[in-house]
Amino acid sequence: MKKIMRSTFGRLFNKNWMLAALLICGLIVLNSCAVKDDNPVQKPQTAEEKMKSLYGENKEITNGDFDQSLAVKCINGTFVGKKTDDHVIAFKGIPFVGKQPVGDLRWKAPVDIVPDDGVYEAYYNGKAPRQDGNTTQLGGLYPQGEDCLYLNVWKSAEASTVKKPVMVWIHGGAFEIGGTSEPREECTNFVKENPDVILVSIEYRLGIFGFFHLSHLPDGKDYPDAQNLGLLDQIMGLKWVHENIAAFGGDPENVTIFGQSAGGGSVTVLPLVEGSHKYFKKVIAQSGSPVFTRSSEQAIDCTNKLMEALGCKTVADLQKVDVEKFLKTSAIISLRIMPERDGKYLPLDPYAAYENGVAKDIDIMQGCNKDEMNYFMVFMGGPEPFTAWGLDRKAKVISQMTDEEKALVESFYNDIPGESYEKICRLYDQGWFRAPLIRLSECQTMGGGKSFTYLFTPESSIPLMKSGHAVELSTVFNHPEENLVTGRQFDKTFSKTMRRMWVQFAKTGNPSLSASESPDGKAYEWPLYDLTDKNIMIFDEFNIHPEKESQRKMVDWERTYFLTKYYCI
Repeated sequence: MKKIMRSTFGRLFNKNWMLAALLICGLIVLNSCAVKDDNPVQKPQTAEEKMKSLYGENKEITNGDFDQSLAVKCINGTFVGKKTDDHVIAFKGIPFVGKQPVGDLRWKAPVDIVPDDGVYEAYYNGKAPRQDGNTTQLGGLYPQGEDCLYLNVWKSAEASTVKKPVMVWIHGGAFEIGGTSEPREECTNFVKENPDVILVSIEYRLGIFGFFHLSHLPDGKDYPDAQNLGLLDQIMGLKWVHENIAAFGGDPENVTIFGQSAGGGSVTVLPLVEGSHKYFKKVIAQSGSPVFTRSSEQAIDCTNKLMEALGCKTVADLQKVDVEKFLKTSAIISLRIMPERDGKYLPLDPYAAYENGVAKDIDIMQGCNKDEMNYFMVFMGGPEPFTAWGLDRKAKVISQMTDEEKALVESFYNDIPGESYEKICRLYDQGWFRAPLIRLSECQTMGGGKSFTYLFTPESSIPLMKSGHAVELSTVFNHPEENLVTGRQFDKTFSKTMRRMWVQFAKTGNPSLSASESPDGKAYEWPLYDLTDKNIMIFDEFNIHPEKESQRKMVDWERTYFLTKYYCI
């Protein structure tokens, strides 16, 4: 089997299986072309064809012919949206930078917007970031470009004089794939159900265009920010939201950033960036944490590997390389692409920063799914290739540990019942998701901040998937039809209650619901995580309830908690 290890926690997929999955996704998840009666052999669109057919380029409106009720004046232009139905207006493809990061601006910090009196369509998503074409996320099948720094806004079409809380979504994809055009993360259904919030989704540079250490190269001094450009893009997008969202009816002083996987990792490290707190007050992290970061040494090693493979010595040499060659070469090298703990934008020890109270003014709601790694096992091609990968990786990882740590890991591993793939799944659940989640809750609480912590347990109907990575996403965004990962629709009342808790947290900083606020008329009290009871909320499909961590045993405090010091092992 051909393995593509383009990041530590993604890109572990069998290419043939993946392409088949995308075809299935195109047939099941998306609307296929209608078959005409006089042409019964007409083929339905593939997922890639469908995504490309959605693309369009927003144009300037110079003749004054536009619906004033769908127009919003911002600093960098007036943007005219579209009603996605009778209840929601979407503004797509709004640039949040003054110049796109192309040409001489590649690997440079994002450029701020400038005032503009023009009127522009906001009908289509901006381009997806450049990425490898082999992807399990449909957002990556949308037309791509380095000129990708755009955002989208969804608001209720109903008039309101009340400033609404704002939720800003940062998509996942291992910092290498995906985009804001991902169908399961389209926000119309969410805002239609919850018209009391405004939704925004932000694009950012991925892979070697967003997270690529260059400052150690002979001419690298001119690229001091290249290692964390994806984060700087996100902050620039948040700055745009802060300065413009009031025109859409949003409250710039009540912004919640939320994301899943790499997006979850992003929203947990953004509070550590100096000056970021003026742009948001709350964080919702789904299956992501500061564990998804790398050291400067790891970042430099990745750059050097790619430089050698491309035969380059300087940034000037890299600038001459064709983009497709960039992507193809990086796809076959085991690069560790993710934000860098550079001591400039991110602290060398993010957990210590939380423990020292750097984010005590930011309220956090965070959690993970019961069987995270089963997703990777399924999309890698099943138990056999996953087990081969896992055993090889486990041997390499524990070789870095002390004898005592090795013994603890082996003890935990050997105590897991079932087949080898099950042992590997549960070990990496601990190292990549559960232990980092609990450690962040511990450190945020120690630092004087608030953390609401959860475990999501509903299982997919897809064989072996269980409650794997990303199975909650279609529930969060109210897209039950997007079931490639879930295989089925989760209970409607459960799903609506979960979404309402997300909204309640965004509104108030506390996700608890009174009986009158709850979709099913039941009160849900979500206790804060504390250092004694360590309460977590269990999102069971038919019984949402709190438990002490000691009841659920989310983490093995003696044998796996220490793994967080190795970050994404």
